[in-house]
Amino acid sequence: MKRKIININQEKCNGCGLCVTACHEGAIEMVNGKAQLVSDEYCDGLGDCLPECPTGAITMIEREAAAYDDDAVKKRMAERKKAKEDKPMPCGCPGTAAKVIERKSTATDKKAPEKVASEHMSSELRQWPVQLNLINTKASYLDGADLLIAADCTAYAYANFHRDFIKGHITIIGCPKLDDNKYYEEKLTEILNENDIKSIKVVRMSVPCCGGIVQSVKNAMLKSSKIVPYSEIIVSPEGEIVSKK
Repeated sequence: MKRKIININQEKCNGCGLCVTACHEGAIEMVNGKAQLVSDEYCDGLGDCLPECPTGAITMIEREAAAYDDDAVKKRMAERKKAKEDKPMPCGCPGTAAKVIERKSTATDKKAPEKVASEHMSSELRQWPVQLNLINTKASYLDGADLLIAADCTAYAYANFHRDFIKGHITIIGCPKLDDNKYYEEKLTEILNENDIKSIKVVRMSVPCCGGIVQSVKNAMLKSSKIVPYSEIIVSPEGEIVSKK
C-alpha cells in the first residue's frame, strides 16, 4: 500500500538520537551512529520525530510501505521494556549510558598534600569566552589563530587537556548533542571568513552524537572555501585517546 512514512537522510543525521526518544512506537534505532527506520510496520506516519531533529534529516514522504501494525509495535515495546536494564538510555546514544570508571591510585595520589600543591599545573587558556555561542567572530585573538574546537566533555575526560590540547591554541567549545549544530556551522563559517585561521584541531568524544561537531567544522570550511590544516582527536569516556586523524 502507498502511505505516508518517514525518510531519514543519513548524510544529514548527526547521531544525536533525539528522534529515537520522540518515536513512541520504537520505529527508529541508532545503527552505526546514525538514526535508521528499522521497519515500515512500526512507523505510524504521524511524524512525532520530525520537530525533534536538529539537522532536518527526517522528512515525511509517500511511498509503497507495509501497513502500520499496532500489535507488532506493542510486542516490540514490551520486549524493549524487558531488556531496558541491559541497554543504554532510551535515546539510543551510547553517550548517555551510565557507567562507573574505576581508577587506580597513582604516585601523585600518595604524595604529601604540600608536595602535590607545589606541582599545580598552570592554565594554558589564552582567551575568554570559550563557548562558541558567546565568541565574537571578529575578536582580535582569532586572527592568525590555531583553533582548538572541542566538545566540552573532552576537557573533563582527558586529564592533560590544557597541556596537550589548549597550549598554543585559541579554544572554542560546544556540545554537539545539546546545541544547534547548524548554528555552529554558520558561526564557524563566519569565523573563517572574518579571520586568517592557520589551523583547526578538533577534539571530540568517542560517542556517536559527538560527531556533529566534526561535521559542523568541515561544512564551515567548505562554505567559506577556506580549507586549513585539520586534525582530529577522539577521546574515550575513560580518558584515553582512541584515534588521531
